[in-house]
Parts: sequence; structure tokens; C-alpha cells
Amino acid sequence: MSRAVLGLLMIAALGACGKPGDLEPAAGANLPPAPYGASEPRTPEELLELPPLAAPERSVELRRESEEREDDPFDLPPEG
Repeated sequence: MSRAVLGLLMIAALGACGKPGDLEPAAGANLPPAPYGASEPRTPEELLELPPLAAPERSVELRRESEEREDDPFDLPPEG
């Protein structure tokens, strides 16, 4: 069997490893307890949401208009 066919078979086998259903805790495990002040624990979908600090929005434009760049002493032409 050629390496290309073997590689395609391995990729196809790995692609079939995903679980198509809803997320559930592992057998014998429970979801984390409810946060302080909450009446019930969060759902798996809520647990997967990123908090705002994990992916913040940029609120400051670093350059508002074209500016001349300063001379860079390390911007050298390629050797050779």
C-alpha cells in the first residue's frame, strides 16, 4: 500500500473520532458546583463560553494616520 493511501486512511480514521452529540460529564463525574450566589450550576454550553478577559476586544487604535517610520538599524539587506 502506498504511503499516500495509508495517509488518507489515517486522516479519515482520525476524522471519525469526534462525538456528534451533546456534551455530558464523564461517567461518575458531575458538573462543577454552582458559582457563589447562583441558584443552579451552569450548563455545559455556558461553561464553554469564553469570559471577556480571555478574548478582549481592542478598544484603542494604535495608529490613527500614516506616520513616517523611524530609521531601523537592524533592517539590513540580505547577505550574499
